[in-house]
Amino acid sequence: MTTFDDREHAFEAKFAHDAEMQFKAEARRNRLLGLWAAGVAGKSGDEAEAYAREVVQADFREAGDEDVFQKVRADLGGRVDDAAIRAKMTSLMSEAKVQLMTEAP
Repeated sequence: MTTFDDREHAFEAKFAHDAEMQFKAEARRNRLLGLWAAGVAGKSGDEAEAYAREVVQADFREAGDEDVFQKVRADLGGRVDDAAIRAKMTSLMSEAKVQLMTEAP
């Protein structure tokens, strides 16, 4: 029975770790997206960092990525089309995961 319990605990630990890593990757992606959108909008420095924090916080409004997409879309006011924003979100998710994997623990 202990082998089964050990496996169960290992699976639970892996699930928790994977969920935490996904959360961190999404937050990192949102920050990177915010910095990108800030650049498109002509913001830099502290103003860009503040905007990136707003984008990260926007993700807590509802489940999924739509809240982040809608915020960036509205804030950019048509400067970038929807497909480009979604493509950037996808590419930045990959970049965020790579960054997290290469960081020192």
